[in-house]
Amino acid sequence: MSTAAVIIIGNEILSGRTRDANLPFLGKRLAELGINLLEVSIIPDDEQTIINTVNQYRQRFTYVFTTGGIGPTHDDISTVSVAKAFNIPLEINSEAVGYLENYYEAGTINNARLKMAHIPVGATLIKNPISAAPGFQLENVFVLPGVPEIIQAMFDGISDRLVGGPPVLTRTIATDLRESILAEGLEIIQNQYPEVAIGSYPYFRMGRLGVNLVMRSTLSANLDRVYKDIECLIHQLGGEIISAE
Repeated sequence: MSTAAVIIIGNEILSGRTRDANLPFLGKRLAELGINLLEVSIIPDDEQTIINTVNQYRQRFTYVFTTGGIGPTHDDISTVSVAKAFNIPLEINSEAVGYLENYYEAGTINNARLKMAHIPVGATLIKNPISAAPGFQLENVFVLPGVPEIIQAMFDGISDRLVGGPPVLTRTIATDLRESILAEGLEIIQNQYPEVAIGSYPYFRMGRLGVNLVMRSTLSANLDRVYKDIECLIHQLGGEIISAE
């Protein structure tokens, strides 16, 4: 299976002032394409950190996606940092300039806006149907903005560049049982079906403790068997199924 990693770039994410909304979207879309998202890093707007992380990840994973830091301000340094990771210079990309000229009023493209047309030499642009400023692809690294609405619109333009496998299917059961009660039975089921990933995630809501059980696999038949086995386990242990999907 193809693998992927996401690098979330931004001091505002690390500070807690901004909540990242891109990871759930990317995880879901990659799973649909049969690409296994294996690792995520949240890093600051620091050139050397970006360079080191990109170079590490592009060697380890089939695809790498960076989000954030490609805007017009002084702290948007992702483009230049990724270019340095590949040891490639930037250029004013005429195609990117054309996108900006079609979007902004004539005569309003200042140096800050023109910065968004500085692209590494040889990179393939990723079109931005919302605000014009493109992202880009260098080999297996896809450099995207941080605004969720924009990244979601742009992802459709690169999905045909990604080679995955069968989609990763997911089923979920929420129960009022505690993890400690379920643990032994879940381990037995997991050992019987190693090709199905079973995750156990405790919750506390409306004064009730319980567990969300998430099953993921590319094999629908085995996923259904695991789902039924977990249903049976919950009933055998005297638990209640709160929700299932």
